[in-house]
Amino acid sequence: MNINILAVGDITGKVGYKTLVQKLKSIIKLYDIAFTVANGENAAGLGITKNQANELLDCGVDVITLGNHTWSKREIIPFLDDSKNILRPSNFSPQVPGRGWGIYDTNHGSICVINLVGRGGMNVENENPYFEADKILKQINDDVKIVLVDFHAERTSEKYAMAYYLDGRVTAVWGTHTHVQTSDIRIFANGTGYITDLGMTGPIDSIIGMKPEQPISRFLGNPPERFEDAEGPAKIEGAVFTIDPETGKCTEAESVRIE
Repeated sequence: MNINILAVGDITGKVGYKTLVQKLKSIIKLYDIAFTVANGENAAGLGITKNQANELLDCGVDVITLGNHTWSKREIIPFLDDSKNILRPSNFSPQVPGRGWGIYDTNHGSICVINLVGRGGMNVENENPYFEADKILKQINDDVKIVLVDFHAERTSEKYAMAYYLDGRVTAVWGTHTHVQTSDIRIFANGTGYITDLGMTGPIDSIIGMKPEQPISRFLGNPPERFEDAEGPAKIEGAVFTIDPETGKCTEAESVRIE
């Protein structure tokens, strides 16, 4: 029997965080979701707090992934070692705290989640994500059929390249970071589901979660100021991947946008 996996786009600011906490259980029921992965690196604007992480895990998120803002809230650092259900990018420098991938026992068999960060335009020091993916896959037992990859990257070409590179070796690859949902959800030739960017869980009337007047001011060349989270009605964006747990292949893929 096939199962549905929910991938939630970057949770952004108070509006996005509170909305997902309030609505996730109903979304899980609506789409008959067996497992949920959410990118939480912007839940506190930049970074995520321990309390936010715990509340997200309590409301139905099975695994929280992060990205280039992993270290923005220093309080999360010890939590990265304590909880296997929050991941930072695996291709960060090897001495940093936390873990970049994990295997999770479910009623439908073991599910592996891998968190990677891109190199182009990310302003972080990291190892090659392609080599890192190879290294992780060599460590996964053959009985783990479902492998999910959150590739937190700026460049669409880098994300697409990763999907082609991993096609047939993982169940699904999705992009995060740009906060704008793309229209290219698909299944690759060898059974890997893909979307270039899941989008954002946050305020609708915003520029990638920020008050619109602030990014506009910066683009006009005015002195920079600290960005503030936008408020108002929210949206939840992401994707649902339908998976055959016997083979680990993706059989259907659908983007999700709920206002």
